[in-house]
Amino acid sequence: MSDVWMLRIGIAVVGALLIGAMLLFGKPKKPSQGRRLERGDREQPRVEPSLGDEAAAEAVGETGVQQDLGLRDPAAGEDLGRRPGQDFDKIISLYVAAKAGQMLRGEDIVVAAEKTGLTFGHMNVFHRLIEHHPERGPVFSMANIMQPGSFDMGAIRELETPAIAFFLTLPAPMTALEAWEMMLPNVQRMAELLDGVVLDDSRNALGRQRIQHIREELRGYDRQHEAPPLSKAPRW
Repeated sequence: MSDVWMLRIGIAVVGALLIGAMLLFGKPKKPSQGRRLERGDREQPRVEPSLGDEAAAEAVGETGVQQDLGLRDPAAGEDLGRRPGQDFDKIISLYVAAKAGQMLRGEDIVVAAEKTGLTFGHMNVFHRLIEHHPERGPVFSMANIMQPGSFDMGAIRELETPAIAFFLTLPAPMTALEAWEMMLPNVQRMAELLDGVVLDDSRNALGRQRIQHIREELRGYDRQHEAPPLSKAPRW
């Protein structure tokens, strides 16, 4: 990418990141001493992105996509992806950006999102939910970097954007590392389907060294937020 193109994305992303995060997830909470991981959180199996039937997805037109995502009724699915709590203390973000001189098209984004198991819902953005447990809220979400950050399905054919943003807010409905291991392949697959490139939170190409650094950072987050074991009862 040229420096001009990166600057263009960077300016748009910074605004969308701040505005979108506040709209989607509320205010960041004060640092805590840690939270106890529920049994269901620890034992939640890793779920890889479900790519679905690609041949069928490619055959779906605009009307079919809207029907599959429950978008005929404007109120349908509006609560999908709503987080039960509104506090977060950390955001991990990745971006899928169009290659130099190109744009990502709205219809292509919707089809790619459907193929990778994302669900259209709360705030008119896409979310990755836990299978059979959507009430736990999104593992991560995908928004448009152009303000207001949402996707207008009524005008999806006209939508063009230089990039889409993926947000993982912590604490998540599973461990931070498990959530990252779910988000990363999903983002990489979206980049393949859209012929785009994956960028990190500094808008640089995401490389193996950066991926490993994020993994280590999230391992540390999980250790910090797991409550210490209860002390043994004294012997009398």
